[in-house]
Amino acid sequence: MMIGFGCDHAAIEMKAELMQYMSGKGYECIDYDPIKPGEKMDYPIAARAVAEAVKAGEVDKGVLLCGTGIGMCIAANKVPGIRAAHCSEPYSARLTAMHNDANIITMGARVVGIELAKMILDEFFGACFEGGRHQNRVDLITQIEEDYCRI
Repeated sequence: MMIGFGCDHAAIEMKAELMQYMSGKGYECIDYDPIKPGEKMDYPIAARAVAEAVKAGEVDKGVLLCGTGIGMCIAANKVPGIRAAHCSEPYSARLTAMHNDANIITMGARVVGIELAKMILDEFFGACFEGGRHQNRVDLITQIEEDYCRI
């Protein structure tokens, strides 16, 4: 599985550590904004890059990190076909993969410690979409998106 990673300046160190962690688990990790410490990055730029890569099929899923993770989630969800979920604990990360078929997870480097972030990623990437009754709900979400894209 290929994972696209993006962050703003608040999460550079966390992104590097999580990419290394996931690479060690056998995932191919792509950095969509290789900024360096001391540089600034506006989170919508990183969110758009990763969300568009997921939408285009360049990567299977994405991980977006900023100070809180909230701005990344809002920005990524503006890209049609993206279902980004903001998670600060493992249970929600697992369920958003199982029930919402989320294709991007966002976290806050100023909110979540690195070990908890690893647990969150383990749950998100270890879970599979269940389909069934959840597919109908995902289809309803997609319909809302399609209705507004036509306006």
